[in-house]
Amino acid sequence: MAKPAKVKVRVSTQPVVVMEAEVLRKIRQHARTSMKAEVCGVLIGNTEQERMTVEACIAGINAAQGGAHVTFTQDTWEHIYKIKDKEFPDHKIVGWYHSHPGFGVFLSEHDLFIQQNFFSNPQQVAWVFDPHTDEEGCFGWIGSNIEKLSDIRVGYSQSVEITNTMASDYDDEDDAAFHSPAMNSSGFNSKSHSSDKPRPQEPTWIKWASRALEYLAAMVLGVMLCFVFLNWRWAPVFAQAERYGQLVEALRQFDEQHPGVLNPIHGPGPNSPSQPPLQQQQPAPAEKGSDKGNNGKH
Repeated sequence: MAKPAKVKVRVSTQPVVVMEAEVLRKIRQHARTSMKAEVCGVLIGNTEQERMTVEACIAGINAAQGGAHVTFTQDTWEHIYKIKDKEFPDHKIVGWYHSHPGFGVFLSEHDLFIQQNFFSNPQQVAWVFDPHTDEEGCFGWIGSNIEKLSDIRVGYSQSVEITNTMASDYDDEDDAAFHSPAMNSSGFNSKSHSSDKPRPQEPTWIKWASRALEYLAAMVLGVMLCFVFLNWRWAPVFAQAERYGQLVEALRQFDEQHPGVLNPIHGPGPNSPSQPPLQQQQPAPAEKGSDKGNNGKH
């Protein structure tokens, strides 16, 4: 009787990824060793129903690095399996990680090829970290598609149990143990986290008062700027007019002290003292011989 062929079943729900905080620290540390070229490695852990736990990682030594891609070579896989068989014999390879130095968190065509051909198990994920911006994200299988996962837990503890439902069934106390500020700032969230509760809205009158104060401050600033601009623009004109007035006053005082100097053609001005009148010329006396012809004849 022929054995039935093994068929990989894709889960239609989003898997829960639980990662040790120490593993995440090692991934970030490895990524920061190469700020220009990508680095890679594998994630070691276990899977249970819809939960996948990451308990360790192995750096990809001798990987083919590039500015925008990284490839697992034969030497890389030999090194990974050597470390795994020695230190983690009872664990599985539950995914891989790689860096995107300076160009964001996503899966390129090359990354998708690696995920589809080397990490095709429904519970294997791809972790991406950008060492330039500290942005990170996790991608996994949802049905037949590879999508970015949002249900990520960091700070795994053996005392925490998970039911067959999704991670949204966690209570607030468990969420506080799993979440870290770094993960929240990177975009990961939890549906049941207490911080997701709606916050009270700000009163309307406070909004209008704040807006009015903003407008008033803008108007005051505009008036001050106009005053400074006009003062700077017209200062030379005012200075020139003041110098002209001083010159006119100096000329007037000089004219009073030295009349006729500034206007010699027209003589002294109306305020200058009058000059003595010229003496009238007396008619010249007639010659003696000039009266001969007129003697007795008038």
